[in-house]
Amino acid sequence: MSHYFETPQGKAETFRIPMRLWDEEVELDSARGVFSRGGLDPGTAMLLRSCDPPEGPVGLLDLGCGIGPLTIALGLANTDARITAVDVNERALALTRANADRLGIGERVTTALPQDVPTDELYDEIWSNPPIRIGKEALHELLGTWLTRLRPEGTAWMVVARNLGADSLAVWLAEQGWECERVSSAKGFRVFAVRRGVVQNTADGHELML
Repeated sequence: MSHYFETPQGKAETFRIPMRLWDEEVELDSARGVFSRGGLDPGTAMLLRSCDPPEGPVGLLDLGCGIGPLTIALGLANTDARITAVDVNERALALTRANADRLGIGERVTTALPQDVPTDELYDEIWSNPPIRIGKEALHELLGTWLTRLRPEGTAWMVVARNLGADSLAVWLAEQGWECERVSSAKGFRVFAVRRGVVQNTADGHELML
């Protein structure tokens, strides 16, 4: 398992890296021991190029936030959005918090370990470059847990590298009853829009949303 899935030991020596997040040129604090510490990773860049920010007052989840590029992008693009940034790496969470505070969106951002997020909290959208390298079983468990936090009309926007199983993941999601639409494919990545499917299997003939 890659080291950035665990909280590194010792004091973090931070440095700033430039990023373009939609129309914003920003600098984010980074440090060793976090995902893509040296700049915006290609998958997240692809996700931002392929999808527009949501409009209006929405509740968003940044799943696997790292140092917070998606959280920052969403918070700057939509001043009505409230964002929960989740990661298992406490250093990543601290950096996301620092970046959100410094860039003026801290009041609308909550950073949390997965176990600290209320189980009844639902989201209008989930944004994620999911941690494929944790392994298929762990990834399926992670997505099976968090996708159920979508509101009935919600969408999860995800980017997955093709050579790391993007197409097989799409098949698995469909097998679980999710609608998985490929919205973009370029430079070795797939971008998916995942939504709740409809299962017509109730005793009285009504449609049951997953």
